Amino acid sequence: MQKLFPLARTSFLVCTALNTLSIHAETPQDTTEVIEVKGHQSQRTLGDLSQQLREQGVDFSAAGGVSALPVINGMMGDRVKVIIDGAELTAACANQMNPPLSYISANQVAATQVIAGITPVRSGGDNIAGVINLEQMRTQFSDTEQLSWQQGYFAGEYQSNGDKWLAGAGAQWASKSWSIDYQGAYEESNSYEDGHGNTVLDTLYQAQNHALTTAWRDERQQFTTKLTAQAIPYQGFPNQYMDMTDNQSLGAHVKYQRNLAQGARFTSYFNWQSVEHEMGFFTDEKPGMMPMVTDASDRSYKLHWTLPVSLIGSHASDITLGHELFDYQLDDYWPALTGSMMMGPNPYININDGERQRVALFADSDTQLTNDWWINAGVRIEHVRTDAGKVQPYNDSPMMGMLNPDAAAATTFNQAERKQTDTLVDYTVAVKHRINAQQSLELGIAQKNRAPNLYERYSWGRGTMATTMIGWFGDGNGYVGRIDLKPETAQTLSATYQLENAHDDWQLSLSPFYTRVDDYVDAEVIGTFNRGTSLVTARNILQMTNVDATLKGIDAQYNQRWSQLLGVDEWRLSASAKYTHGEQHNGRPLYQIQPLTLRVALSQQWGAWEQTVAIEHVAEKDRVDPQRLENRTEAYELINWQLSYTAAQWQVNMGITNVLDEFYRQPLGGVNIAAQKAAANDGFDNIAGAGRSINFGVRYTF
Repeated sequence: MQKLFPLARTSFLVCTALNTLSIHAETPQDTTEVIEVKGHQSQRTLGDLSQQLREQGVDFSAAGGVSALPVINGMMGDRVKVIIDGAELTAACANQMNPPLSYISANQVAATQVIAGITPVRSGGDNIAGVINLEQMRTQFSDTEQLSWQQGYFAGEYQSNGDKWLAGAGAQWASKSWSIDYQGAYEESNSYEDGHGNTVLDTLYQAQNHALTTAWRDERQQFTTKLTAQAIPYQGFPNQYMDMTDNQSLGAHVKYQRNLAQGARFTSYFNWQSVEHEMGFFTDEKPGMMPMVTDASDRSYKLHWTLPVSLIGSHASDITLGHELFDYQLDDYWPALTGSMMMGPNPYININDGERQRVALFADSDTQLTNDWWINAGVRIEHVRTDAGKVQPYNDSPMMGMLNPDAAAATTFNQAERKQTDTLVDYTVAVKHRINAQQSLELGIAQKNRAPNLYERYSWGRGTMATTMIGWFGDGNGYVGRIDLKPETAQTLSATYQLENAHDDWQLSLSPFYTRVDDYVDAEVIGTFNRGTSLVTARNILQMTNVDATLKGIDAQYNQRWSQLLGVDEWRLSASAKYTHGEQHNGRPLYQIQPLTLRVALSQQWGAWEQTVAIEHVAEKDRVDPQRLENRTEAYELINWQLSYTAAQWQVNMGITNVLDEFYRQPLGGVNIAAQKAAANDGFDNIAGAGRSINFGVRYTF
């Protein structure tokens, strides 16, 4: 595990797949424990990337099978910055069905890093919750002059619940100057069953991702390119009114590194990605008729200079200067439905020529003051400009003898000043003190900002159908944007106390945090509608608005290792407890806050065998947002078992998830719209979690 500065509250559960933690600060870069997990083949060769990130403290708001939205410190979606090989991708969908994490599969990840709350300004702006860094580019060079084969692998996995199949493949060629790497993944699943044996409707999907990385280097520089392609022909979203019926993406990513004079370094990133996204209906599990189309592109570059300097009274200091530009273009329209009086004769133009451009400058420094003191300080300034063109409804005709709310809303929107500009100022100050060889204390303060996204500002429809197409919250409500939304400004205080024994056999960490968010983007009720004929089928129409909010919590971690105990080579115990509390200034709970969660994992390694038993307890969720009509959920416990055997070129995995076939509803799952649609007068229950699954996987390396 490598550690990067500055202070951050890092949440993690290290279970079976992770190596024993080792924490020693020796350089300005080796300070706060930001968990960075290098590509690791033990125990889990394929599967859900979100599960790997959960083991590092990230929660997830349920969505489609590969499109769950990350939640850090109680904040979800765009408030979490996801960076893949330096590229900051944007969800191109009114329901965020294609978030950044959906463009990379678990076997394609070389390393992961999660930094919560207080992130260095060089790690990225336009976020207030934290940063998830993923490395996908794999560069491996050899000592030979000729490009030659290095290694490859095939992997497959089957999961009984949902009849789910996964496959992956990789290949590497290398020479002294060249590296070529391919990583591909495919997965397909039917809808899974809950703990009662009932099918959770509309949870089926199919997806594939491909990445080809080529690198060249000499003594002073390295040039790396990555080409990506994704195809998702269908993906069910039980907590949305629509499904994904196609998502096609192509991307090109370039990274250039050069060593300059006197230890300085220059790093640049160039990124382009295009997305063609369609929503509609594809399964009898949630039937309907309505097409929606989104075309989008991300283009960006980052230029970073790292300069080592010597300061009076300090051992060493690295100063990083940077300039970054991000340009995002979006068109979102809903084609007319032939023969429909309501959805025609014109296409509904939701966002026309949407633009979101960010330009940033920053300065960031890591300084080792003494052998036992480190400090990080940084300032980042961003200019954000958003704009959108004129829009139109399906038609201007009255609906059922009443005024057409979308026609009136389009007129108001088109007459408004739509161009908005924001200036964001981020800063971070973080200090780490090594009290002694076994103890360290980190303290930090930061201000982070996030400007509203295009859908928060420019979603304009007011009718029930139009509003229910907007929103990534999975709550069954309808949403309207607000052009004059202010940026969110979060001020965070955090600390981490860490204690370990002299032999690295055990480690304890406590990490409390407090965040105040001015102008938090929430929502206020402006209307109601009913999906059935009873009170339990009523939903709200909400408009985006700014409120003040606070979030606070604590994360406790304990890890222990025993060697040669009871004839076993090594035992590892990992335990974590995490609690988050979030509310508006008036005391109203914030939406989708994960209740108290406890995790314990015990693993043992005996020669080529390794097995793990993990237990998770999630407390009752009794603090809910009344405006979103959020449901309470009951407490539950899950037990998972995993066994792996590694020998020569083979690795075989067996496991059982939810061993006791526990029935539970996901606290962050949102409501099951597909189930409510199948039984129109039933209410909106939260999505049930998956029941027992027996899993088998194999990986062959050659």
